[in-house]
Amino acid sequence: MNTVGLKNNYKENIVPSLMKEFGYTSIMQVARLEKIVLNQGLGIAVADKKIIETAINEMTSITGQKAVATVSRKDISNFKVRKQMPIGVRVTLRGDRMYEFLERLIRVALPRIRDFKGIESKFDGRGNYTLGIQEQIIFPEINIDAISRLLGMNITFVTSAPTDEEGFALLKHFGLPFKQQN
Repeated sequence: MNTVGLKNNYKENIVPSLMKEFGYTSIMQVARLEKIVLNQGLGIAVADKKIIETAINEMTSITGQKAVATVSRKDISNFKVRKQMPIGVRVTLRGDRMYEFLERLIRVALPRIRDFKGIESKFDGRGNYTLGIQEQIIFPEINIDAISRLLGMNITFVTSAPTDEEGFALLKHFGLPFKQQN
């Protein structure tokens, strides 16, 4: 498994460079990637139950970990949603699977996006970053002929960084292709 590559790169190269960049005195101060959460909101699944099953299978094949359906918390009559109705799919990746997915995302999936010029660098204020993807077909695990509809997803990178600046530096060192700041 090539997961060891990204993990070792973090320990051997990224940690020392971040320590120097931010003037840390301890390795424990350096921000680290805690988890990656993939989420698909599927409001259209209210009309068709098979959409959730398809999305679970696709998300499982993309991540290599079983996806779970997210359910609604309350009734919303305008959207024909009942309590405990499946309305989305999510996966939380940690450890080796997280690094493996990150490597595949950076090296394989993102370069497959049409007219790709880099990703936005908007963080949430706490050092975490969410990347929105319009089409699931950028992942090579998805068979284009087998999909019935294009579904987008959010990929959230949860870091231990206290500030956006430190979170940005960490993800930049991992190799996420952010757009150039002008």
